[in-house]
Amino acid sequence: MTDNPLLQLTSLPDFGTIHSEHIVPAIRQLLDETDAERQQLEAGLEPTWAGVMQPLEQLENRLSLAWGAVGHLMGVKNGEALRQAHQEVQGEVVQFWMRLGQSQSIYQGLKALKASAQWPQLDAAQQRIVDSSIQDAELSGVGLEGEPRARFNAIQQELAELSTTFSNHLLDATKAFYLDLHQPEEIEGLPPSLLQMAAQAAREAGHDQATIEQGPWRMTLDFPSATPFLEHSRRRDLREQVYRALITRASEGELDNTPLISRILELRREQASILGYANYAELSLASKMAPDVQTVEALLEQLRQASFDTAQQDLAELRDFARSQGAAEADDLQHWDIAFWAERLREHRYSISDEELRPYFPLPKVLDGLFALVQRLFGVTIQPADGSVPVWHPDVRFFRIYDANDKEIAAFYLDAYSRPAEKRGGAWMDGCVGRSQLLAAP
Repeated sequence: MTDNPLLQLTSLPDFGTIHSEHIVPAIRQLLDETDAERQQLEAGLEPTWAGVMQPLEQLENRLSLAWGAVGHLMGVKNGEALRQAHQEVQGEVVQFWMRLGQSQSIYQGLKALKASAQWPQLDAAQQRIVDSSIQDAELSGVGLEGEPRARFNAIQQELAELSTTFSNHLLDATKAFYLDLHQPEEIEGLPPSLLQMAAQAAREAGHDQATIEQGPWRMTLDFPSATPFLEHSRRRDLREQVYRALITRASEGELDNTPLISRILELRREQASILGYANYAELSLASKMAPDVQTVEALLEQLRQASFDTAQQDLAELRDFARSQGAAEADDLQHWDIAFWAERLREHRYSISDEELRPYFPLPKVLDGLFALVQRLFGVTIQPADGSVPVWHPDVRFFRIYDANDKEIAAFYLDAYSRPAEKRGGAWMDGCVGRSQLLAAP
């Protein structure tokens, strides 16, 4: 246990040495230690900022860092062993956070702090933190007792399990689909960059002799494969096949998320009802800026009205253009046709294509431009710091951010490439270590 990297966390995780076998023992030890700290806080709590908020931040820190690192690895380095370890302790982690969130001692201490003479002396940020903590406790079921509390907690447990299963199904379904192309007419219109990637995918799948010229070429549902395929493939039937596979991922067989969606909606509705809300939308908005469901719906309708006519006009232009090119599907454009004809229209209007632009936008040049813009807008500089911290994959980069006085103020990882076998798709981010005056080094 002394060598367990999840127990050594003080700032950035040692992603290079964290393995699935570390998770269960480390998380269980941290749960025991953190729960003991919770009980100690409850026994000696004082309704002051130093007596309740600071101890709360300290006791949550180590568990949050370790479990956050595990959750991140589930998103970027997913595998069966990691899933099993995560599943084994997820329920225990959820139970701890519910005990903490439903602590009457801490809740009453927060309310006493707000009612105390010290309250006006807190700055606006501190008051906001206390108010949010009180609301979080109430949304965590601190006011529930008996059977309603037991049912609420059971719902929280099940929702956590369903969410993890949903994500795993989606990743597995994305990996499971492939379309191997063997004939020249099947790749008509596809750009060289996609064919190169498709031949590489075929080689990795066991077609050792696959080449960009002779194939076979393997298309997948991974974004860098599916998107250019839908934009450039001249085979409408194959576009339809890829599009339907893309939008129906995890909707059948062992990976079917349909019953999970129904169950999640059912549980969220029950969860909201237990807390006294008419529906889950109201519960969700309780901690957000929008005041009510009607305001959200009004904004969505405003956006719809502002965009609908323009969208119809764009679609009509696509139909007209497809018709001018003699396309048989011009009067019946389907979803798998839109990206293809939009790209053809752009090429026709501007004599330029994504493929022609590609050489001008390699990742290093894009990053240089982005960082220069950030410096101009915000007065900060971003410097590469590759090799200074452990990473979870050789392609991952690390950057540090400096203010105008060359003081380091932040840092970030950049994991720019898709890895459909282990990394969930999409453009997303997460926090690794938060900024904290209390926990920061001197």
